[in-house]
Amino acid sequence: MQCLSDYDDFDATDLAAGVAKGEFSPDELLSTALERADALNPALNALTQIQSECARANIAAGLPDGPLKGVPFLLKDLGAEAVGFPGNNGSRLLRNTTYSYNSTLVERLLAAGIVVFARTTSPEGGIGCATEAAVYGGPTRNPWNLDHTPGGSSGGSGAAVSAGIVPAAHGSDGGGSIRIPASSCGLFGFKPTRARLPDGPASGEGWGGMAIEGFLTRSVRDSALLLDIGSGPELGAPYAAPPLESSFVEAMEKRPNGLRIALCTTTFDGDKVHPECAAAAEAAARLLEQMGHHVEVARPEADTAGMMQAWTAIVACGTALGVREKLGKLGRELLPDDLEPVARSACEYARTISGADYLDALETVHAYGRQMAGFLDRYDLLVSPTLAEPPAKVGRFSHDRESYLDYRLGPDGVFAYSPYTACFNASGQPAVSLPLAWSGGGLPIGVHIAAPFGADELLMSVCAELERAAPWFGKRPPLAKEGRK
Repeated sequence: MQCLSDYDDFDATDLAAGVAKGEFSPDELLSTALERADALNPALNALTQIQSECARANIAAGLPDGPLKGVPFLLKDLGAEAVGFPGNNGSRLLRNTTYSYNSTLVERLLAAGIVVFARTTSPEGGIGCATEAAVYGGPTRNPWNLDHTPGGSSGGSGAAVSAGIVPAAHGSDGGGSIRIPASSCGLFGFKPTRARLPDGPASGEGWGGMAIEGFLTRSVRDSALLLDIGSGPELGAPYAAPPLESSFVEAMEKRPNGLRIALCTTTFDGDKVHPECAAAAEAAARLLEQMGHHVEVARPEADTAGMMQAWTAIVACGTALGVREKLGKLGRELLPDDLEPVARSACEYARTISGADYLDALETVHAYGRQMAGFLDRYDLLVSPTLAEPPAKVGRFSHDRESYLDYRLGPDGVFAYSPYTACFNASGQPAVSLPLAWSGGGLPIGVHIAAPFGADELLMSVCAELERAAPWFGKRPPLAKEGRK
């Protein structure tokens, strides 16, 4: 098939429209995506488990006549169970796990006509802000600068979308794992309200309700469409999101007036962050003021440090549970090379946490949610940087550290680097990273905006306003040009 030389000038919505009009076929789009993967993935190491024959077979069998019919798509290599698409889940212990069923979200995506052809890399257990799992043979790199990380845990998805292999990809977010790669790769990453998207049927919740599915895209409308496709209650789910008034796509056309917006350019504990990150948030706040909204400097009065400690305990227990389940299926003990040091240390830490300790950690997280709900009862939105500094160098957050607690909570740990994102996994409130700034060195810097629980449509409306006012779709990393050759 002929390669579409202008393929990455289209977002997923445009590609689907082209298929519907007969301008190009699903096979042609898949061929182009695979050619771009061949050209770019050796440098990025973002794709794994490429299943082109399965994708071709699904096209030949007839795609559903849905709103994204024929669009090439990638699933994160963490959860997202899918028939015909084995996963490593970022771990040597879990490599080549096969699935006899599709997750609820995957079922909804396939019904929309998308063409899945591979998975994207993630760190072991999804507990990192970089994507450098040993099972993939090397780090995943940022297309804006290969010396830097694309973030984590949806780092492979971020790198693949940013480089133009696909216009959109699946991600998941338990502590910032969509928004960190979005910030690092110059993408739009929207974490919806808890339970807006289904988590089953394999589990009712991830990490005490803090983890949620989602997407990384280059355009706001692609995320809006994907969220509409995926949203909706799931039978037996332990949580429920408030129903939408209309839809994410319709929310893009609304223009809210006179919103009360809080601006925080320090961490929520009051610590300074990199000046370029603070400046990005300030610039976004000025833009919102120009749109007629009311901005004032404020930060939440909430126990963020205590929440982070509780988050760390809950995630350690989740890691240990996943390891125990896999070893039970294998019928053996843990071997020295099964896990990287951070995951092994997380399992060791989990053994020190009693049932009462675990429930206390959940109560701490829920109390934090009430504190943040109180703050966002006074404001419609909270604007901050997404990260405390521009994208880190490859290797800084590799999983070769011996201490999981130091990796997460240490002075050079994940929470010092990403002090904002996990707050809204704990609270369950919707939050987004928008690509509104770039560093002096040419690296993307995301601006983070959070909204009250259930106010997803309001947040999407504001994102669409910002995209119209400061469009970013045409900003492409240097590596994307290589894929056009």
